Amino acid sequence: MTPALPDGDPAPDDGTLPTWVASGAADRRFGVYMHVPFCTVRCGYCDFNTYTASELGGGASQSAYATTAVSEIEMAGRLMDAAGLPRREVSTVFVGGGTPTLLPARDLATMLGAVRSTWGLAEDVEVTTEANPDSVTPESLKVLADAGFTRVSFGMQSAVPSVLATLERTHDPRRIPDVVRWATDLGLDVSLDLIYGTPGETLDDWRTSVESALATGVDHVSAYALVVEQGTKMAAQVRRGQLTLPNEDDQAAKYELADDLLTEAGLGWYEVSNWARTVDGVQRACRHNLAYWRGDDWWGVGPGAHSYLGSDVPGTRGLRWWNVKHPVRYANRLGQGLSPSAGQETLDDASAQLERVMLGVRLREGFATADLSPRARTAVAQHVADGLVDGRAAIAGRVVLTRRGRLLADTVVRDLTD
Repeated sequence: MTPALPDGDPAPDDGTLPTWVASGAADRRFGVYMHVPFCTVRCGYCDFNTYTASELGGGASQSAYATTAVSEIEMAGRLMDAAGLPRREVSTVFVGGGTPTLLPARDLATMLGAVRSTWGLAEDVEVTTEANPDSVTPESLKVLADAGFTRVSFGMQSAVPSVLATLERTHDPRRIPDVVRWATDLGLDVSLDLIYGTPGETLDDWRTSVESALATGVDHVSAYALVVEQGTKMAAQVRRGQLTLPNEDDQAAKYELADDLLTEAGLGWYEVSNWARTVDGVQRACRHNLAYWRGDDWWGVGPGAHSYLGSDVPGTRGLRWWNVKHPVRYANRLGQGLSPSAGQETLDDASAQLERVMLGVRLREGFATADLSPRARTAVAQHVADGLVDGRAAIAGRVVLTRRGRLLADTVVRDLTD
């Protein structure tokens, strides 16, 4: 058995899944996340499970990564079959990182091919890869489109060079319109990811970034507040007084500005940090992320990746597990025929309910007040009075955040889950 993690139980070396995860699985969608842990440089604010060549040292080869990931995908198929899970076509695939497009496009195509051969892809499957603007070419994007990728999410972050420099992003912001055009010319959906609240960023800087993103004509924009995690280079710079973080009022003003500009451009919010345009009656939301927020099943491939399988069995409402983090250890375990899982946890009824509230409150559709405890329903009434929860939605039996509520989403969640 692998060692227990502080917040979980040991995971079996052979990856065996409990048979109760098959309960109700036929009614749940199934997605796949594939993690590519490589980056050219480590940005000062980043605490993701990523590695540069100098950090990895020997024993972890980018050139062999696709083969290693394919071995986990094939193992996943066998383990799910052994647990009695029904074969379900994959509804969404998301390749994240790191910078997935540091791998040759044909390697990403190989990984997607393994997903297709193991489970099959739904006819309307959404297949997304993250990419840095300086990590793609028209030729590499064509390989991805021909392989079945349908969507690319570019890490734009900002259109202002000084802000990008503070974030230690290496791409030229003038390249953004080009990469968007290359992708859309191939029929790929495109999302642009932005970050607000970088030290030194002004409100006008942020306006420039949002307007620049909208000028490309994309149908999806994500805007995330910068969170400086302990242990990162930026956290050390803040601690030493080299950088000064913005206050809460600055963050709120930038969120509201983004919401105003995106809404005026025809993109509606569907999750606290995500906006999408509605085309032919269908909102171009990221379906893979919606699957997380709605509690669908997914298998996470790669070092540090998390997986989740739900259940209809009372007391065992879901199983979550996570892989070993370092690419060398990940590859070594799979090479020995062992599961790369490091630890796991079983969600009981109360834990599963807590997660439904925490995730559901972030969505524009909200969640049913019937799912709340009597005490939490009283808190909903108070949040309506405080302007954090939409009153009409509450009367209709749903908890839906107002814009002010989106700014204070963590407060609402705390009050509804204590």
